[in-house]
Amino acid sequence: MTYSETIRSGFKLVNKKWQLVAVQAGMMLFNCIGFFVIVGIPLGVAFIIFGLDLTGLAEVKDILGLLRNPAALLSKYFGLVLIVVTSFLFYLLMITTLGLYVFSGSVGIIGRTLLEPSSKFSMRAFFSEARKLFFPLMWFSLFVGLVIIIIAFILGLLGGGVASVVSAAKSQDSTLALFLGIFFSLIVILLGLGAILITLAVTVFGIAVLFFKGEGTIKSFRGAFDFLWNNQNAFWLYVILLVGYILTSFVVMLVVYPFNLIPIIGAIISFPFQILSYVIQGYLGLVIMASIFTYYYEAEVRKAGPVGALQPLTETPGEGSTGTEGISAPQAPGQETIHPGMDEKEQG
Repeated sequence: MTYSETIRSGFKLVNKKWQLVAVQAGMMLFNCIGFFVIVGIPLGVAFIIFGLDLTGLAEVKDILGLLRNPAALLSKYFGLVLIVVTSFLFYLLMITTLGLYVFSGSVGIIGRTLLEPSSKFSMRAFFSEARKLFFPLMWFSLFVGLVIIIIAFILGLLGGGVASVVSAAKSQDSTLALFLGIFFSLIVILLGLGAILITLAVTVFGIAVLFFKGEGTIKSFRGAFDFLWNNQNAFWLYVILLVGYILTSFVVMLVVYPFNLIPIIGAIISFPFQILSYVIQGYLGLVIMASIFTYYYEAEVRKAGPVGALQPLTETPGEGSTGTEGISAPQAPGQETIHPGMDEKEQG
């Protein structure tokens, strides 16, 4: 498929399953209410309990005066700080878990739509896909996070090496040091940008491998890397989608931001537009995943043979599994195959 055909297919798929956008909008609304309940209310109660009066902090110099001795401030209001930090960490854990659960369900619905174009959206199917994909995607996300940390560490070492070279060159010639600093900085920036783009591309295609082939975490990541290596057009497709997402989000931000500059009523006027911008960004994120899934399905899954020949995604690891590798036993002759992303009850 060409880039334009793949992107059009992604838009058509998301428009067909427009309920996924509504689910994401509901999650966003829940996150806002959750922040007020989990962080805002305990913070207000803590202010009342500790008898804090912030009416005198009308100027920046008053705030800076309090922060001049942070140790004394921390010791005086340690209970308040503990409540705020605990509430905020609990809120982050909650929205991260909820976000991954909703993302798992969205990925499952998108993949199932490609396998069964006639399937209709239902919350029962959404929750079923979310339950099956939640833990595989959690392990996959943790592994990707580890890879990103390793990349950041390597880039930090390269940056330190560049700083050492520039420092040594300053003792010889300041002009040479300036040239070397700019030259090596550009190299590190390009290497970092390339590493980040490759990692993100492997991540999104790895999710497709995880769903369609039921591989484990490491095998999915390796399979996505091999797929991108053999199909380099897939990488550029992701770059095009990512650039389009960034540009569209920037345009939406330019439309919404001026309303915030209007005194008093600016925040009220901008609130609906802010919600609309989040909905648009969620919609575009779903389009990216649908386009990636469509490209991988057409390039890798269709040519592999009938869909029933694919290995299903296992819900629970087999005996001796580490939890990061998918377990798929060979089927006996005549055994009914299970489509990826489908329950056994639905197959029967």
